[in-house]
Amino acid sequence: MQKIKEERTLVLIKPDGVKRGLTGEVLQRIERRGLKVVAIKMVEVGRPHLEDHFPKTDEWVGRLGDKGLKTFNDYQLDPKDVMGTDDRMEIGKKVKESLFAYMTSGPIIALVVEGIHAIDMVRKVAGHTLPVFADMGTIRGDYSVDSPAVANVEGRAIYNIMHASETPEEAQNEINLWFKPEEIHIYKRADADVMF
Repeated sequence: MQKIKEERTLVLIKPDGVKRGLTGEVLQRIERRGLKVVAIKMVEVGRPHLEDHFPKTDEWVGRLGDKGLKTFNDYQLDPKDVMGTDDRMEIGKKVKESLFAYMTSGPIIALVVEGIHAIDMVRKVAGHTLPVFADMGTIRGDYSVDSPAVANVEGRAIYNIMHASETPEEAQNEINLWFKPEEIHIYKRADADVMF
């Protein structure tokens, strides 16, 4: 049980979230869920750090391309008109470059969040990664309406405010990449005994 209560996840408030002044809102919603922030810092990252953060596989680049092609299909857009190609790997590489440009466009707030089912809870609070499909009441649903179709046509990444780890393995790898062990704190929330 203790392991479930102390699950950790990485949260990044992306440059659009920081620039729009949503840091406090993101923190408030996480803490109101009974989760606690055990590490926090503002950083500006370069390409080498992002290369370590994102998967380095052709499979991942292909998935980015597949998502782009699906968006073009869903919105009846011609990928050749928009991106100059309909090759999934070429589209994936272009999406990756726009993602890197986005993530290096300003400061990021990096957090380690801990608590019961922290990974799932933070992802629920964040909402769907594509803001246009995020439910009202989630961070993305309340504060973004960005669309993959618009982002692809404009040649940029989707502005979706935040990142949250998807799996325990991903969370551990990302936490180790973004934080040193001595930057992560252990403490008890005052309301912990009442909540669980």
